[in-house]
Order: sequence, then C-alpha cells, then structure tokens
Amino acid sequence: MDRNIRTVEDVLRLLDGLFASGADRWTGNAGSWWDDFYADRSRPVPFFAAKPDENLVSYVDRGLVAPGRTLDLGCGPGRNALYLASLGFEVDAVDLSPVAVDWARERARETGAEVRFLCGDAFALLDDGIHGRYDLVYDSGCFHHLPPHRRISYLALLDRCLAPGGLFGLTCFAAGAMGSELPDAEFYRRSRLEGGLAYTPESLRRIFSGLTEIEVRRMRDEPPGSTRFGEPFLWTGLFRSS
Repeated sequence: MDRNIRTVEDVLRLLDGLFASGADRWTGNAGSWWDDFYADRSRPVPFFAAKPDENLVSYVDRGLVAPGRTLDLGCGPGRNALYLASLGFEVDAVDLSPVAVDWARERARETGAEVRFLCGDAFALLDDGIHGRYDLVYDSGCFHHLPPHRRISYLALLDRCLAPGGLFGLTCFAAGAMGSELPDAEFYRRSRLEGGLAYTPESLRRIFSGLTEIEVRRMRDEPPGSTRFGEPFLWTGLFRSS
C-alpha cells in the first residue's frame, strides 16, 4: 500500500509520474531526448545559430534591462547567455542536455565569454548550483515544455530567484501558431505533452499575475541574414517583480 503523499512536492512528483517515460521533453529521459536533438549541429534548426533573441536585444537596446546577475533557463547551446555575457552581464545558464551544455561551453571558449554553465533540472539545482537572487531571469523555450502542474514549481523558482525589482523575460509557443492547445487536463489523460504547450497572452498574464507586465507581444520575424533570432510563432514577455 502506497500512502506517501504528505507535501506539495509529493503531489507534484506523483503527477510527474503520470507521464510516460521518454514520451516528452520533460520526463525522466528528457535529457537524452535533447541530447539526440542537439547531436547533429548541421541540422537546419533556426535557434542552433549563435544569435540572441530579437526581443532580448530589444530589451537591452531600449534600456529595459541592464547588466546584472542573470539566470538563463533552458540555455541550449548558449546563444542568449553568450550575448548577455558579451555585454557585461554575470550569467548562470542551465540546461537538461549535456550535449547542449558542452556545445555552449565550446562557444564560450571560442568567444572568450565568461558564463557559468550548469547541466540539470533547474528545479533540482535550486539547492545545488542556482543560488542567490538574480536581476534578470530569462527563458527562451523552456516554459512551454513543462506539464501544467510544474507551473507551480516554476513560479516558486521565480519567487526564490528574482531580486526585488528584478526582471523576468520569456519566449513561448503562441496559440494559433505552434504548440498544443489541448486543455490542461487532457495532457494527463494522454500521458504526454504533445511536443509543448501553446499559450495566449491572456493565459500568460494570468499565470504571471504576481509580476508587473512591461510588455507582451509576438516575436518579430527576422530574415536569414539577421544577427538576431526571430520567429513569429512565439510570444515574448517581460515582467518585473515587486
């Protein structure tokens, strides 16, 4: 007989277990899934290029964010982390995939950028690697791969990591353009996330209602020769903590 539920974290882990192992990019084999994804660097994946998000560049150019202590969630090959480091930001960057992190470290060595890369689950690393408060937490494509119940963990991470007045930046799948639009409950019936969850501006505003919205908009399309990454199937958002 299993009667071990006592804490919120126990409930969250129980819900984690409802998803088939290896079925998506969050479950126990997620690191391996992403390792396979990043293994062939020659694949025509737009965000493999060493280009920062156009919205992130826009935040810097408009003075909305300034150099400070930064956490990059789901950093992949490090394109945003390296951009921020080149501008004097002190960057910690985390990703589930050892292959992605190794690639990011190679890029850092090639460019001379100083970034502290961490490999693992950001929630687990809160007690082992991610510590203190950050002036900026930036997430380009991590949030939409979380199951609905892990939004609780995500908000707790922001509450713990964002400095007073700190900024949270986000890009995620846009409803009507990319990602699954199934109701939250349906993902538990199917035991998978269908590749990632789509969000509307209204849902993002509700989820992050504890923060002050600065800007929520569609990511701008960028031509192939641009020095920035931009795809209109994503929402971008910038919020400030109190």
